[in-house]
Amino acid sequence: MQDLVQDALDNAEAEKRDMDSVDMDDDEFGDPRIVIVGAGGAGNNTINRLYNIGVDGADTVAINTDKQHLKMVEADTKILVGKSLTQGLGAGGDPKMGERATEMAQGTIKEVLGDADLVFVTAGMGGGTGTGAAPVVSKIAKEQGAIVVGMVSTPFNVERARTVKAEEGLETLRNEADSIIVLDNNRLLDYVPNLPIGKAFSVMDQIIAETVKGISETITQPSLINLDYADMSTIMNQGGVAVMLVGETQDKNKTQEVVNDAMNHPLLDVDYRGASGGLVHITGGPDLTLKEAEGIANNITERLEASANVIWGARIQDEYKGKVRVMAIMTGVQSAQVLGPSTQKQADKSRAAVDADDLGDSRSRAAETNGTAGATASGGADQGAWESDGGTEPVEKNNGLDVIR
Repeated sequence: MQDLVQDALDNAEAEKRDMDSVDMDDDEFGDPRIVIVGAGGAGNNTINRLYNIGVDGADTVAINTDKQHLKMVEADTKILVGKSLTQGLGAGGDPKMGERATEMAQGTIKEVLGDADLVFVTAGMGGGTGTGAAPVVSKIAKEQGAIVVGMVSTPFNVERARTVKAEEGLETLRNEADSIIVLDNNRLLDYVPNLPIGKAFSVMDQIIAETVKGISETITQPSLINLDYADMSTIMNQGGVAVMLVGETQDKNKTQEVVNDAMNHPLLDVDYRGASGGLVHITGGPDLTLKEAEGIANNITERLEASANVIWGARIQDEYKGKVRVMAIMTGVQSAQVLGPSTQKQADKSRAAVDADDLGDSRSRAAETNGTAGATASGGADQGAWESDGGTEPVEKNNGLDVIR
């Protein structure tokens, strides 16, 4: 048996060397096209960060009504929307203006997203362009056959007017995207209370950027136990509220610590009970064992319901020796940030009633066993390419103005 194991190890090492030496043409194998779209100021900031840290196999697109802000952003493609409506001066905090401006540029957006398989739409909810544009972009991408994931941030509680707009925008976005992930700016107060405001917001940008990068590269890079676009599609098509988790550790007890790091996401408030689907990808060094990888996948999905569809994969990279990283997507979770306070209260009340009924049933069974009466209980710059809506038409025409490829 020991000889068999050693032969397998030797063969695996030889196969790894062969795969590393092969120069594969991405187009030949039809790799999925991933596009990350940032709408409005906050979305553009995330795109700028993603462009600079680099995301293998994904294109970045920045959409804005503010020409000056768009000039400062680095992206593969930049689209100035609503030029004739806003004169490039922004949406003035009006989501309806952002929505109209984006609809005017739908021809250009359709062309840019035409063959995309997976589209991330990131924005800050509560402002004009991001709140209004994100649902429009999501609808366009979905109508063209892409899986659409919205990843947005919500305003501070003190921004009362923006909070109302954010809740309305979230509801609209939820109806257009396949899944939606929300990060709450209020939790920055607990996570980085003493950082200067500019650096604190950069933390939010970085978390969004790293999460999107992790998801994208999980699909586009080869793995020992592989995950692909079809797996992503299977999980995301289950719909509902989704959560994306990323954790990393060098701790000796890495099996549990990496799970703790991922589950204790600093800017996310979700209830994992009853989650219906999970996709888990683990990256480790040559020292990562099969038992450790399986243990991580098991620990991170143990909160899911028994019938949940779980898909997992693993990749070995030399630079991860002594450490491990996990990326996970869970669908069907509960979140007040997405359901809205009133809907979430009703969901919590319903869950409490179910829990109470379950408790009542168990007490009744116990009472019957003891021969007693049953008890009862009551009871989610010019870098890159430019596209412009180019003028006074009520609907954008792809006229080729200001295009830099």
